[in-house]
Amino acid sequence: MAKNIKKSSKSVSHLAAKILNDPKASVIEKSLAGSVLSQSGTENQTGENLQTIASAALKNPRSSEVTQTLAGSVVSQSTKDR
Repeated sequence: MAKNIKKSSKSVSHLAAKILNDPKASVIEKSLAGSVLSQSGTENQTGENLQTIASAALKNPRSSEVTQTLAGSVVSQSTKDR
């Protein structure tokens, strides 16, 4: 597997931390936020399952701006092999 040199930005990581502490955040937002934080300052890559969820969130016109932001970060850090 290729080395992941992409990292979550500080602003998106901060947003992800806020989402994880928000009791009103959806399960999808919390999943995406966890992935964003796991890719902050590490070589972790997005898993295939979460990549699929993030892609669906980006395609869904009803996704919130927060969900779209987190999903975009997750997808951008996916491996190109998929």
